[in-house]
Amino acid sequence: MMNKIPRPTPFIKSICSLLLFLLSACSSPTTPIRDQTPRPVVDDPIGALLDEAPDDQQQDARLQKMGYSIQVGAFNNLDNAVRLEQVLESRGIDAYYFRHESGLYKVRFGNHATYKPARSEAERLQAQGLIDTFFIVFPEDYSAAQIKKTGKGDLRSELVKTARRFIGIPYRWGGTTAKNGFDCSGLTMVSYRLNGLNLPRVSRSQYKAGRWVAKSKLRPGDLVFFATKGGKRVTHVGMYAGNGEFIHAPRTGKNVRIEKLSNKFFAKTYVGGRTYL
Repeated sequence: MMNKIPRPTPFIKSICSLLLFLLSACSSPTTPIRDQTPRPVVDDPIGALLDEAPDDQQQDARLQKMGYSIQVGAFNNLDNAVRLEQVLESRGIDAYYFRHESGLYKVRFGNHATYKPARSEAERLQAQGLIDTFFIVFPEDYSAAQIKKTGKGDLRSELVKTARRFIGIPYRWGGTTAKNGFDCSGLTMVSYRLNGLNLPRVSRSQYKAGRWVAKSKLRPGDLVFFATKGGKRVTHVGMYAGNGEFIHAPRTGKNVRIEKLSNKFFAKTYVGGRTYL
């Protein structure tokens, strides 16, 4: 007696039909290939106004670009700029004074992603009587942005030119201490920020933020670091200006000056160079 072959169940029939369909679709030259490329959304007016994140704001960027900042003051006397900076710092505002190319001293603070919060902060401080007339600095106003946009100019030269404007200004402790004013890292920080690159304030943070560069390969605008108290702990920083020289803010009571890397003291305490460009 022959054994009966069991009939396929409906489930098995469904599976077989699906397999036959797939095989015929793969083998048939007339089967259209569906385009998997995402199509742009043309009816999204909001999306059309939004730009993709620029390259300089990606996570692998060494230094973020400066956003919207507030500029105040136009002082002939350095002490007036220092006092204003000190008032703002006492309220937790990251402020810094600088010597404008006009020779006047001005103060900047804030680093906002958009215009509105920058304006709001300035108006709030103005209402409190802490600042008078103010000016909003746009991201595209900085040298870094202008050079990138036009392809004209040299950012390294601009950094050195900015640092040179401080030569002769008395050295003062700034930022994190009771006496406000420039410290060694304040000089380099301000020089970079005024050109549109958000360099950290403290010298050790500046050291970590940069990429190593050999002493023989230093270029103008790179930073040079020293362990002036011995060991390898970074305690001092300056900006390389070319020809074996750097600009720095020395100890209290001395003016910002140009020094040679070949100087016996600095040659002995040299830790390394860092580049950010």
